[in-house]
Amino acid sequence: MTPYCDHCGLPAGEGEHASCRAARAMEPPRYCSRCRRRMVVQVTPLGWSARCVEHGTLTG
Repeated sequence: MTPYCDHCGLPAGEGEHASCRAARAMEPPRYCSRCRRRMVVQVTPLGWSARCVEHGTLTG
């Protein structure tokens, strides 16, 4: 499991993240799961990309 929730940015081991997992089924990540920074997210008709200044780009 990741140290931080990539949807809400809170520590992944604390609290309930069921609603975050449900939201992530339809949305791109908003926070870097490694450092908790807010990511730059771009959504296109063909998918999405999310970029953390520290850890690079994720695509989906």
